[in-house]
Amino acid sequence: MTVRVLVADDQEIVRTGLTIILNTQPGIEVVGGAVDGRQAVALARRLRPDVCLFDIRMPGMDGIEATRALAGPTVPEPLAVVVITTFDLDEYVYAALRAGARGFLLKEAGPALLSQAVHAAANGDALIAPSVTTRLLKAFADADPAAPRTQPIEALTDREEQVLVAVARGRTNQEIADELHITLSTVKSHVTSLMTKLGVRNRVELAMWAYETNRRRRHW
Repeated sequence: MTVRVLVADDQEIVRTGLTIILNTQPGIEVVGGAVDGRQAVALARRLRPDVCLFDIRMPGMDGIEATRALAGPTVPEPLAVVVITTFDLDEYVYAALRAGARGFLLKEAGPALLSQAVHAAANGDALIAPSVTTRLLKAFADADPAAPRTQPIEALTDREEQVLVAVARGRTNQEIADELHITLSTVKSHVTSLMTKLGVRNRVELAMWAYETNRRRRHW
C-alpha cells in the first residue's frame, strides 16, 4: 500500500529535493507541497495524506504550529506528522513532540532514514534521528522534575513494562517482537493497551511517559 505524503518547506529547492527523494522510495508518493504552515494545514485537511513532512522554520505559521493544528491533543482525527529541520536544538524537538509529531529528523538524514521515518509514521510507529534520540528524550524528562507524574489508570503488567521500555529506546514493533520473542500482533496489542492505560495517543508520548517516570533507569 502506497504511503501518501504532503511536504511543506518554504525553500523551493529543499521542497523539490525532498519530493524527488521520496518519490523514488518504494511505497511512497508525494501528493502535495506547501510553502508555509498555513498552506500545509489547508492542504492536509483537504488531501488527508498518510504522513505530513514539515520543516520547522516557515513564514507565517511554522511547522510546530502546523503540527499542533493537525496532530495536537485536541484534534479528533490527528494526522501523522514528521518534522524535519537543519537545527539540532532541544527546544525544537520538545515543541514538535508536544505538538503531536511522530518523528523528528535532521535534513542531513539520508534517503533511507527519511523513507524509514515516513513508513514508521504511517504505521503508527515513531522515529527520531538516532543522533538526538536519547539526549532529547532525557532532556524532556528533566525539563520539569517537580511536575507531578501521571499515573496509569490500571497497573502495567511486567510484559507491558518491557514493551514500554523498548518503545522508549526507539524500537519498532517488529524489533520489539524479535527482542522479546513474541508475535508482532502481541506487540501491537501491548502498545494499544499501554496507550489506553497511560492516556496517551502515540508512541512518542509513550516514550516521554517512560522517561518522565524513570522507567529507563529502573529497567536498563
